[in-house]
Amino acid sequence: MPDAGSAPTENADLERFGYRQELKRGLSLKHLLVYGLVFMVPIAPFSIFGGVFDASHGMVPLTYLIGFVAMIFTAVSYQQMSRAFPIAGSVYSYAGRGISPSVGFLAGWSILLDYLLIPTLLYVIGANAMANVFPSVPQPVWIVAFVLVNTVVNLRGIEATAKANNVFLVGQLIVLGIFVGFAAWAISGGINGASWTTLPFYNPAEFSAPLVFTALSVAVLSFLGFDAISTLSEETVGGNRVVGRATVIALCIVAALFVLQTYLAALLEPGITAYPTTEASNNAFYDIGRMIAGPWLQVVIALAVAIGSAVANSLVAQSATSRLLFSMARDGKLPAFLKVIHPETRIPQRAILLVAGLSLVLGLFFVGQINLLASLCNFGALTAFLLLHVSVVVHHVVRQRSRRFGVHLVVPVIGFLIIGYVLVNADVNAKVGGLTWIVIGLVIIAVFKATGRSTELRASDAPLDAADLTPR
Repeated sequence: MPDAGSAPTENADLERFGYRQELKRGLSLKHLLVYGLVFMVPIAPFSIFGGVFDASHGMVPLTYLIGFVAMIFTAVSYQQMSRAFPIAGSVYSYAGRGISPSVGFLAGWSILLDYLLIPTLLYVIGANAMANVFPSVPQPVWIVAFVLVNTVVNLRGIEATAKANNVFLVGQLIVLGIFVGFAAWAISGGINGASWTTLPFYNPAEFSAPLVFTALSVAVLSFLGFDAISTLSEETVGGNRVVGRATVIALCIVAALFVLQTYLAALLEPGITAYPTTEASNNAFYDIGRMIAGPWLQVVIALAVAIGSAVANSLVAQSATSRLLFSMARDGKLPAFLKVIHPETRIPQRAILLVAGLSLVLGLFFVGQINLLASLCNFGALTAFLLLHVSVVVHHVVRQRSRRFGVHLVVPVIGFLIIGYVLVNADVNAKVGGLTWIVIGLVIIAVFKATGRSTELRASDAPLDAADLTPR
């Protein structure tokens, strides 16, 4: 277990920003790494391989490699801001204190689109995967089941979530190892005309920068999750440096796994640059599994995707989203009932239940619409990342007069340019939906100002007494 001796120092850091320690501290670097890996899902490309394959004309590993480069700059910016502001709220808190409260709200509102839709997307992906195993069971049934399981686990407390994460991560790594072994054997044996080549990394007949960055706008979904580690700042023992280290390390590990598995899968689809139908694209990885080892591996991959996405990943996604809602409600930017902490488990119980309800309704509405949900999630997250990079420069260089230009100027500027380019090349529907969400956020800010409500990031009222902390 983490050493609780440093808790007084960490609590004092929190009190500097006007908050008191309410959430339970019990997470170590190992817990955060597992949390981040489970959130990003080591086998995430299994479910969207076909979509990225179509968009990149077969250059899937190249797309993920560029995605890693893009995200590592963002991860470093998260690391710097988590050290400056060791509080929950992620980019909402960082931009709010690094630039201004209004910008912080807009950043939080942007990434809220991502956080609210990610659980929905994961349930839809899981239901689609289970349709490959039990085609007679309607997909909405699976969505309801997944929501219920995750909500029960999260309501038991952050430690129960952490224990479940360990089990899920080991299971995913075993399935990934099985796939890698059979795929390498199949390629060496020339199955489906496969051979060892570098074309998936660079195909001169198909390559173009806009093409790859369009694909990246979809593939980047697999990397989303490293940022969620920062939402656990107030539940981590060991200081804010632990959060920063976990963010960067988790991203590096998962990127290596993404590139490896997509490289092998792309080699097994020689001679094509796109799948003929949406169904073929959605089921591409499952079909590859059947081709290299038989129906049993197709079933194993489908079950792994369903459990990894709709249970493991959505479990931590629900947890992270509830912490963001808690942080924004604590500052008076969302309804006050969302900041209530359960007196025993010390978790934002009502926020967890709200996320569960929204995920259930949206999941049933968006059954089968994987690509649209993925694009909308990405738009919200990438917009927030842009504001994160700006906050690093404003806080450290402009206000603090930092001379560490490498991490406080060069890194955020490069990260901003890459993310900006990806957004420009994003799906049209994602741009329309994402910009509409941003406009709604701007309207809310205008209402705050017009009604005289503060946009300051601080506790919205005095500490709650025991009666206030009791769920009703």
